[in-house]
Amino acid sequence: MKIKLFHPNQNSKLALPAVSQISAGFPSPAEDYLEAVLDLNQALVKNPSSTFYGTVRGCSMTEAGVDNGDLLVIDKSLPYRHQALAVCYLDGEFTLKRIKVEGQNLYLMPANPRYEPIMVHAEQDFYVWGIVTYVIKKVY
Repeated sequence: MKIKLFHPNQNSKLALPAVSQISAGFPSPAEDYLEAVLDLNQALVKNPSSTFYGTVRGCSMTEAGVDNGDLLVIDKSLPYRHQALAVCYLDGEFTLKRIKVEGQNLYLMPANPRYEPIMVHAEQDFYVWGIVTYVIKKVY
């Protein structure tokens, strides 16, 4: 799974009409819930200087809800936490995986049974580059 990275343009403002509540149960009159506007940069980017967007290429994380073509919001300032979706830098390439530590071994874990875990060796150039905070999908 490869990731093409972009830095968000915090100077662009796209104020879209917003609905404060959308029922997943019984419908309710939407006009009762209309808010003024929502700026997606403001809503999705908490640390502008360390946040990037990335486009996913590949299908190794499909069972984690990340599909080919999805847009990721990645924050480089966040520390890794257990089970986080991590954008990892490994030997000159970015990949999206979950990290598993087993004894002295570190593995990059796919979320698709067609892919094998990647064992990271000490001599490899590896680090956690950023943590995924949002996955944006096209559904139509």
